[in-house]
Amino acid sequence: MRREKRDGMQGSDSGNTESETSPNISSRAGPHDISKSWCEGPAQPKLQSFPKTFQGGARRSFHSDWYKSHPWLEYSQLNNSAYCFACRHFSLPDAPRTVFTSLEGYQNWKKAKMKDSGFCSHARSESHVNAMFAWTENKKTMDKNASLFAIMDEENKKQVTENQYYIKTLAEILVLTATENVAQRSHRETSDSEKKGIFLSMLDLLSNHNPVIKKRLEQQAKNAEYTSKTIQNEILECLAGMVKKSEQFSVIVDETRDVQKKRSYYSGVVHESFLEFEVAEQMDAAALSDKIINFLEKHGLEYKDNLVGQGYDGAAVMRGAHAGVQAKIKGVAKHAFYVHCSAHCLNLVIVDSVKSVADAGNFFSLLERMYTFISGSYVHNRWLEVQREMFDGAPRELQQLSDTRWACRHIACRNVMDRLPAIVQVLEEIASEKHPQRAVEARGILAQIDLNFAGCLVLFRKVLSDSKYLSDLLQSKTVDYSKVVELVESLKETLIQYRSHDSFEEMWSETLELCTRSSIETTQHKPKRPRVTSKVLQGSVVASTLGQHEVPDNKHTFCVSVYYPVLDNMIGEIGRRFSNTSCNIMQGVQALNPSSQTFLREETVLLLAEAYDSNTEDLKHELHQIRRVLQRKKGQKESPTTLMEMTQFLDPYQDVFHELFRLCKIAVVLPVSSASCERSFSTLRLIKTYLRSAMTEKRLSSWAVLSIEAKRAKSLDLDEFVKCFAEQHGNRRIQLL
Repeated sequence: MRREKRDGMQGSDSGNTESETSPNISSRAGPHDISKSWCEGPAQPKLQSFPKTFQGGARRSFHSDWYKSHPWLEYSQLNNSAYCFACRHFSLPDAPRTVFTSLEGYQNWKKAKMKDSGFCSHARSESHVNAMFAWTENKKTMDKNASLFAIMDEENKKQVTENQYYIKTLAEILVLTATENVAQRSHRETSDSEKKGIFLSMLDLLSNHNPVIKKRLEQQAKNAEYTSKTIQNEILECLAGMVKKSEQFSVIVDETRDVQKKRSYYSGVVHESFLEFEVAEQMDAAALSDKIINFLEKHGLEYKDNLVGQGYDGAAVMRGAHAGVQAKIKGVAKHAFYVHCSAHCLNLVIVDSVKSVADAGNFFSLLERMYTFISGSYVHNRWLEVQREMFDGAPRELQQLSDTRWACRHIACRNVMDRLPAIVQVLEEIASEKHPQRAVEARGILAQIDLNFAGCLVLFRKVLSDSKYLSDLLQSKTVDYSKVVELVESLKETLIQYRSHDSFEEMWSETLELCTRSSIETTQHKPKRPRVTSKVLQGSVVASTLGQHEVPDNKHTFCVSVYYPVLDNMIGEIGRRFSNTSCNIMQGVQALNPSSQTFLREETVLLLAEAYDSNTEDLKHELHQIRRVLQRKKGQKESPTTLMEMTQFLDPYQDVFHELFRLCKIAVVLPVSSASCERSFSTLRLIKTYLRSAMTEKRLSSWAVLSIEAKRAKSLDLDEFVKCFAEQHGNRRIQLL
């Protein structure tokens, strides 16, 4: 049946909507509480009681049961009238007007159900039959279209799900290869190449076992496979960006070229995260500080207010008080206080202590010479054989010494002390051989392994073990500065305790036991020529040393010339190198540590508050309130015992203790050590090998983030990654959302 567009229906305010939706379907006027458009359906309210009017000697009303027998009925509560939905919206343009399409509607309830009038009479009319036919056809068409739309929508959802699965698979392959430092690409990456790289090879392998991946690779257009280097770089960058989030933060910088890390407080946890490798074209303070500031701006880090600390090693260009990098950065970020790397400080304590005591320097020089001699191929083979004969377990190697390797002296002393009997036996065997050069060198080393050497070995094994424990903790990603102060003071107290007669006697007994076990003589048989004062000084009062070194050969001499000087130098160097722990900021940090004697002491906390521009009046009230809160929590499991626990304890109450919580966040992110920067150098060597030397800096940094932060990278929410990637990458070949 042909339908024409109806134009200009009087009283209708829905003509535009109808013509746009279905241009061949008409509309009739009516009150605004019934349907305005055919797509709304009949208005059929079901009231508990309808309004009654006096008709034919009785009070009569409309009944909702009539909807069942006449589904085309509409009822207007405003007019208390009935209308025909079909005739109002689907009648022909030339169809006659009836009361059911009029503005007033049908209201004669007495005759509504009569056979020859009312609803039944209207239902038999030709115009109504035509309208009902048109309505039925329209419903069939709409149901068919709805079914088609549903199928298309379902297919679209299925396609999006497959696309998301595919892009997640690509991300998982890149995360796996990045965290394992495996090369991702190859020289030739064409489909027919035998060696197309790990990334494409793993994707091909997965396609053999996964029909979704196989379908994508075989049926997808080449420009929508998302395996190009550009897409790989975008995925790596997106994944790396998800690893890096923070509030308050500190920046830690070191150079192999240049590497930067960020120690930040985020969601109740302190994170120390690698950010990026940067190429430093110039190494002066101005260029390096500009590089760091530009770097922070590039990553969207609010450094002017949130940068609360800088951590570098002791290089002059970095630590200069007036023209160094730290001074220039503090000029633009007033809260970025400089903290010298604690691990470097501890290493300098050991190095300077060794250099200042002649016998200690000679001892470590002998260890280095011993390492060089035994590492030679011929001697080394015999060294391994003797160890297998004398000791259970795997053979040990001697350790090479270095001023920049923090644990090397401890390892060297430990291995030599544990394997000294084997070292003596190897040297004696080599000394008796006919090879003149090796024999002479072996006899020279053997002659210096005496009581003095054994005493130094026991002494340094003991003190370096204690400092090694502190060194390991200082290199931890989670240690905070309040803990550093505690650990340094603990080491200092331990060294002071060693400086006692009982401790020396214990050490000397261990020395004699080592000499007995290693067949080292403990008595001096050779007579010594007495020292004679220079004739130039005869008759003069000598008030200083003459530079004549006395080699200790007995218990008393060793105690006076080696034992006490080494301990005194280490204690003095600790006090000097870690003197910054007594400054206002460090005192304030300690006052936030629940295990400190100055915990929540107002005048001490205010020192830290003033340095970081806190509201001191609010802070005083907060300190008073938090003492009362902690007093009620005392003895309970949730009572904090460390600075980090204190920060986490305040997290739910941060709106109440705003200033105190801010200071705690600052305290836990102050940089302790640049050791993590040192560790990232190793990752750089694993990633940027000789065969991968042409890798761009952007890809290198994204890869390095995933490799160094492997634990966090493997736990990323890939659904969140898909959203992030879909938003960042504009030219989409496949639909992801």
